[in-house]
Amino acid sequence: MQVIKSLTKLLFFLFPVSVFSQTTYLPEGAKEYHILDRLQIKAGQSANLNFSTLKPFSRKFIVADVDFLDSARYGYFNANGQDNYKGWTDFKTTPIDDYNIRSILMNSAEWVSGSHEDFFSKKPVLKHFYVSKPNMYEVNTKDFFLALNPVFQFNLSHESNNSQRLYLNSRGLTARGRIANKIGFSATVVDNQERGPGYFTKMVRDLRAVPGYGFFKSFKRDSTAVDYFDARGYVTFSATKYINFQAGYDKNFIGNGYRSLFLSDWGNSYLFFKINTRIWKLNYQNLFMELMPQYVKNGDSLLDRKYAAMHHLSVNVTKWLNIGLFEGVIFGRKNRFDFQYLNPIIFFRHIEGMIGSPDNAVAGIDFKANVAHTAQFYGQVLFDEFLIKNVRSHPTSWTNKFGFQLGGKYVDAFGIKNLDLQAEVNRVRPFTYSHNNLIGNYTHYNQPLAHPLGANFQEFIGIARYQPAPRWYISGTAIYYYKGLDTATANFGGDIFRNYLDRLSDEGFKVGSGQKVKVFNGILEASYELRENFFIDFSLNQRLYSLAGTPRLTSTMITGGIRLNMSRRKYDY
Repeated sequence: MQVIKSLTKLLFFLFPVSVFSQTTYLPEGAKEYHILDRLQIKAGQSANLNFSTLKPFSRKFIVADVDFLDSARYGYFNANGQDNYKGWTDFKTTPIDDYNIRSILMNSAEWVSGSHEDFFSKKPVLKHFYVSKPNMYEVNTKDFFLALNPVFQFNLSHESNNSQRLYLNSRGLTARGRIANKIGFSATVVDNQERGPGYFTKMVRDLRAVPGYGFFKSFKRDSTAVDYFDARGYVTFSATKYINFQAGYDKNFIGNGYRSLFLSDWGNSYLFFKINTRIWKLNYQNLFMELMPQYVKNGDSLLDRKYAAMHHLSVNVTKWLNIGLFEGVIFGRKNRFDFQYLNPIIFFRHIEGMIGSPDNAVAGIDFKANVAHTAQFYGQVLFDEFLIKNVRSHPTSWTNKFGFQLGGKYVDAFGIKNLDLQAEVNRVRPFTYSHNNLIGNYTHYNQPLAHPLGANFQEFIGIARYQPAPRWYISGTAIYYYKGLDTATANFGGDIFRNYLDRLSDEGFKVGSGQKVKVFNGILEASYELRENFFIDFSLNQRLYSLAGTPRLTSTMITGGIRLNMSRRKYDY
């Protein structure tokens, strides 16, 4: 994307000397995310963690906060006899929390200022490999840090009513580092071969893309197996103490829940440029993205592009309450970026009116409240193009394009240590995220940018996570949703790729309109961490699919496997 290259050159020109320490970020799905979520709730008042609506997390900031929380438990006194952690007497951890805190610090050791003695292996491999427990190869000198690790996941599954063997075979390499404490970098390359459950294969066929990734080829000419490559990377630097820049090809997430109605990491990676400003009680993020409109790939031809710009302002209103404002716009100018949208502060709606654009702008509000060191409540409200007067006077109007999320988390539930519960509901009205052309819809690489179900649905999610011992991770997830499907001749607002102008009427649309499908997806998972970031996994997945007038489809899948430095592959849709 030419605009990202130009911006990067400009910023290096403007800030050639005054560059402050940079940071890399936790990878998608890392085990640290839930641990940090848990610590944030138990602390109730952690400035950096209160900004956790924006993901991925900065390793620098999480180490600073976790280090502080680690010390806050003991209430250390300074030389004047003053308690540096006054007001933190309610912050209590369990022995397993202490183990997890140590793991977080060890996996981002480049930002730990204290002793690293406990991070080193007693018996390195061939004296040079796994000198530190998390990293296969590590260099940590004054002006250079490098962590190099293999990436691996191999699963075998059996699905009921399916005679084929299901599998996932992933292997690759990941590296992260920093140069002279000024430039940070990260890169990951993974080659994958996968045959998933039947509904995964159907989704690949319908989307013409691998869910969560993108381009694929059939593996060994087998139409039920896919072969795809995942390559991600970025560079990052800070122009001042408060402003960080990041440019690369990866994913981002905006939200506090299991799903997001603003921006999710469920789909494919994309080229992006990000500016993050954190000062006082404010965190402000600008995100510029190069996306791909829906397409049918014919050979090795160059695909078109579209673009997006997003703003998110997060404010710590109190020590326990964080509120965010979001706006975004999807636009296309025949493979050209509209530089009007580079303004980092101005409202996109104003730009649309000024330039007379046909672009798709959305806005939203989110919140997160930590309560009594045991619970957190969170939510999002997304507003697409809609008419306020119709919300009450015409509740079934197609113009009522909005959605909401409401959820809660409960740690050490019912007094059981390290048992954490989460409940979430997501509801999005018909035609939300869609647009009056095939470029402006809220999608990328034939996949939704936000919730994987698109629009015209209601979803209920329940999650239980339990860590009975330091190396054991057990979780159960129950997802139920109903969704209104379109037909070949009628657009009921469920398919966000369709032009909303081809609807049959202006009224009569409610959540579930059209062909109503009901789905239950239950997932039980257990993992044992044999050594740092190396897991043995087992899971049981059952999915029930019910559509009126058709036989109910049942899928029961049992999976076993191993993985190293990767998150689990999930089929949670």
